[in-house]
Amino acid sequence: MLKTRPNAKPQTVMEESYKKGSLSLLGSIALGTGVMIGAGIFALLGQVAELSGTWFPYIFVLGALISAFSAYSYIKVSNTYPSAGGIAMILKKAYGKSTITASASLLMALSMVINESLVARTFGSYTLQLFEVENKELWIPILGVALLVSAFLINISGNQLIGKSSQFMSFIKIIGILIFAIGALWAVGFSLEGLIPKAIKNTDYSATSYIGALALSILAYKGFTTITNSGGEITEPQKNVGLSIIISLLICTVVYFLVAFAVNSSLTISEIIQAKDYSLAEAARPAFGDFGLHFTVAIAIIATISGVIASIFAVSRMTAMLTDMELIPHSHLGMSGRIQKHMLVYVVFIAIILTIFFDLSRIASIGAIFYLVMDIIIHWGVYKYLRKEVKANGTIVLTAMVLDFIVLAAFLWIKASSDLLVLIVSASVMLIVFAGEKWFLSRADKSTQK
Repeated sequence: MLKTRPNAKPQTVMEESYKKGSLSLLGSIALGTGVMIGAGIFALLGQVAELSGTWFPYIFVLGALISAFSAYSYIKVSNTYPSAGGIAMILKKAYGKSTITASASLLMALSMVINESLVARTFGSYTLQLFEVENKELWIPILGVALLVSAFLINISGNQLIGKSSQFMSFIKIIGILIFAIGALWAVGFSLEGLIPKAIKNTDYSATSYIGALALSILAYKGFTTITNSGGEITEPQKNVGLSIIISLLICTVVYFLVAFAVNSSLTISEIIQAKDYSLAEAARPAFGDFGLHFTVAIAIIATISGVIASIFAVSRMTAMLTDMELIPHSHLGMSGRIQKHMLVYVVFIAIILTIFFDLSRIASIGAIFYLVMDIIIHWGVYKYLRKEVKANGTIVLTAMVLDFIVLAAFLWIKASSDLLVLIVSASVMLIVFAGEKWFLSRADKSTQK
């Protein structure tokens, strides 16, 4: 626990939470892969398959390629300005202390909160595969909320075991997922011929649908930004931040493809779609029977529990840093203790609301929209204001932005015709965020001038 003199200025979240050079190259790779390889693959695989059919394993490969283009901007800025501020730092360097900086940073934080609710509902969906219960649609949010509350209590307690066990938990779930993938491929009889999907009718899936699937697959890779956010902690950051991101993306690409290919080999597309919220568990049934089912569910539970605990901590820390940077407002609401603990309350409350009222598909869709909008803002800022300063290749940065824009436009088109509520909620929240931040910052400026 931090101790301060009676009249001493409290340490900021950055000062108290980050230790320069405390994270090795291996540690930062473990951090990136641990965040990326987790609940996302359990929750998103079925939804990606629904939009792209038998080609969905390759959608994850294309998603990795687009994410690699996106990572370029983050790497170039982080190499020049390694900082604990991460994404907020990049935005502030590009746009200054502005509405765009504050809003885009908050959108990133909200996408992380959305991910928590996605993981929470995934926990519920997979856990219920072990039980014969009626009205599963009621129990999924109940179990999801129970997980969020438990993760909140663990975080609020300041349990030191969280940090020490995170790498171990990441190792266990990655190994478990690989065992599932390799085992499933062995059980169904792997062949190189199976790498080429069976022909499908051109009318089954449109180009827009395939691109929309890309939007969801990109969401499975956005965890690489965690490495950027930890830039100030990584040893030799000018070299290791970029290397960590590249290696993490490569590892995740291999794992995601193997898992997707294994599921595609075990189930038909219609079966995957029918069980899209728990497709890995369903794929384990024909390959391994009850044992495989229990093993896969156990890995999913480990992945979701560890993912939620880590994510709640990360987003509470990020939002607390945004208050340090005077980019977002903060109210104690009668609560005592550090700002980060207050943020834990706000973060978990929002995640609980999303878990109760939105299904996996809608949660993932809103998260993808927020992330892509934030990513486009990052790329434009780097291209317009930082390109020469960080020695970035303008063509690569523009390519990343254009790819994001195409994917986002296609995804919005799909949702406009299939689920308009997603667009209404996303647009409403973004409007509130930008308008609220403009009001807050203008008010803060007036207070400073007085």
